[in-house]
Amino acid sequence: MDKQITLYVVRHGQTYFNIYNKLQGWSNSPLTEAGIADAKQAGERLQDVSFKAAYCSDTTRAQQTAQTILAANHSQPRPQLTSAPFFREEFYGYFEGNDMAQAWYLAGAPHGLPTFKAIESKYSIGKAKDFLKEADPFHQAENNAEYWARVDQGFDLIRQNPDLQDGDNVLMISHGNTLLSLMERYGQGKYDLSVRPANGSVTKLRLTADDIQVLSYNQKD
Repeated sequence: MDKQITLYVVRHGQTYFNIYNKLQGWSNSPLTEAGIADAKQAGERLQDVSFKAAYCSDTTRAQQTAQTILAANHSQPRPQLTSAPFFREEFYGYFEGNDMAQAWYLAGAPHGLPTFKAIESKYSIGKAKDFLKEADPFHQAENNAEYWARVDQGFDLIRQNPDLQDGDNVLMISHGNTLLSLMERYGQGKYDLSVRPANGSVTKLRLTADDIQVLSYNQKD
């Protein structure tokens, strides 16, 4: 891949689990009215960006957000949307749908760290994933290595798209923890990882054959 692709990465619109402060990884929760508005506003901001392809996870919140944005876009022809499990949020295993604060307390308390922020501050978001898998009685939650092994396949799927050329723009619908994880891995320490990105916010990445560079990270809507 001797080309550079610009990824416009949008966090999906607000869902009911977002309102209830529940962990929402592979589980599905529909967009709220505010979430539909998030997607429409992102579509308005991106309507004049010419997209050659579009990707999202196979969750309804991501698919609905992507479809709403593409419906408002002026690209001709309209890009086809590819949904794949590689783009899903972290899998929280036993803790799927649990209260977020309670889940991270159970993950971090054995290490003297009662909150997600405390784990991230002392160690990293990656370590938080490892702690959550340890706390999962079924040990089915993804640890950091398992998470990136899956997500990296998603970026490789984009890289291997034969229809993409150097300089093309690609729409990608993503998730809150995934965006934070990307900033931790590729943001060179420039960003506050204790603040979750807003639903509908737009982040720009540059995708090359062997790297990802952060062009801009927008935590606000």
